[in-house]
Amino acid sequence: MGGALWRTESSAMRPWVRAALRCGAVLAVAALSLPFATQAAFAAPEPSASPSANTITVSPGADPLADAKATLGPLLDQLHLLYGNAEAATEQYNGTVARLAEQQATVTDLRGRVERQQKAVDAGTDVAAQLAAAQYRNGSASAYAELLLAEDPYEAVTIAELLAEASRSQSAFLDHLKADRATLADLQKQAEKALQDSQALAVQQDAAKATVANQLAEVEKLVTSLTGAQRTELAALEKAQADQSQLAFLASGALGKGERTPSQAGRAAVAYALAQLGKPYVWGGAGPDVFDCSGLTSQAWLHAGRPVPRTSQEQWAQLQHVALNQLRPGDLVVYYAGATHIALYIGGGLVVQAPRPGAVIKVSPIGSMPILGAVRPDPETAADDQGGVWKVPDLPAGWDTATPIAPSPPATLPPVVPAPGTTTPPTTPPGTAGPTTSPTDPATGTPSGTPSGSGTPTDPGTPSGTGTPSGTGTPSGTGSPSGTGTPSTATPDPSATAPSAPGTTASSAAPTSAPAQPESASASASGVR
Repeated sequence: MGGALWRTESSAMRPWVRAALRCGAVLAVAALSLPFATQAAFAAPEPSASPSANTITVSPGADPLADAKATLGPLLDQLHLLYGNAEAATEQYNGTVARLAEQQATVTDLRGRVERQQKAVDAGTDVAAQLAAAQYRNGSASAYAELLLAEDPYEAVTIAELLAEASRSQSAFLDHLKADRATLADLQKQAEKALQDSQALAVQQDAAKATVANQLAEVEKLVTSLTGAQRTELAALEKAQADQSQLAFLASGALGKGERTPSQAGRAAVAYALAQLGKPYVWGGAGPDVFDCSGLTSQAWLHAGRPVPRTSQEQWAQLQHVALNQLRPGDLVVYYAGATHIALYIGGGLVVQAPRPGAVIKVSPIGSMPILGAVRPDPETAADDQGGVWKVPDLPAGWDTATPIAPSPPATLPPVVPAPGTTTPPTTPPGTAGPTTSPTDPATGTPSGTPSGSGTPTDPGTPSGTGTPSGTGTPSGTGSPSGTGTPSTATPDPSATAPSAPGTTASSAAPTSAPAQPESASASASGVR
């Protein structure tokens, strides 16, 4: 039993031991050649005084990454900060888009309810008008005269009962009509308030989008200023630090022992996420062709039949937390103190994630970034033992290569907000449909622009007059009640005019949560909370 358990643990860690050995060998060579590479990248080397002038001596026990960390570490830290700020802004934008979609659904629902209630009030008003007109034509005294002149007492009693019932029915009808009008007025107020909230969220969405644009512009500015050699060296250093963090995390025992079996939905979520490998990261993306980090996890579970919140912060806040030593495939691993990055666990100490701009969906070590915790979208569902013992699916060759540090395709970037007094024509990022009569967000199908319209119908009008005849029973006037016209039914219309985010679907400008960062040097066993 003990030997089998040890073998299970060893098999889970063995790929990372091999990766560490390979990485150590490559980085030792990289460290030896680093001065030449950096000189070639920045300036032509000066002639050396003697053949031994450029000889590098590495003392026993020295850190082979020391030179790389000293030279490139600050630059990598700066990149991580910019990537983190961009991802935090993206998640803030995603949250605003999700709230706007919900609010616009509320506006649509209230618009339908107002329309139905308006029809009911119109119908009641027409009936009330007909009753008033009938009273004018027939007079209300004739029935009472028949009662007084009735020869049969029983006939008189029957007539009296019928008159009382008619009076009660008419009174109840008018009370019901009055209640319908009050309901209509309340719905109109709700619709107007919902419309105002929707307009405010649309403004917040525009501000959040502008923040994303500015943060991504900062990332692109730094990345494009680097040479190809610098980007390669930074990516290699980042991967070496990520592998070291993974080894430290596994050695801490935080992940527990053995492999746990996923639920049936968890299997489906893992399968969906792995099917997206190689697709590009794009801010605001939620499939089918582009994703951001929370877009990938939310879509994976949506396709597994269990919708989850759109953003990493809401997934962390609303889903049930689970201990890391109880992780099973399909669970979501949340990173950084602000819950600004998220990935999907696939077993074997690995996650699948959409890392950052300029990269593609890939498999990464679970401990490569500081872990905040983990959540389970289906805590009430038991493990799917009938599906067999879980084994990490076969991964494509080169899955453990370094995450590239590269510019994003220009078409995937939102336009930077122009200076006051200038305008920029709207653009549609890739992965979205072109503008139509009512532009919608591709991921949610909901309008993403600023709604317009007041949504307050006019008063439907109340019939007046009792129809009491004068003189000898010949009614004066025409007896036509006023205010019987059909009222207008203007309702809120949240029209969309602003371009939507690529691929999908939180408030205004400056993100308040801690930034997310890609596979970083700071991940370690101490980073696990």
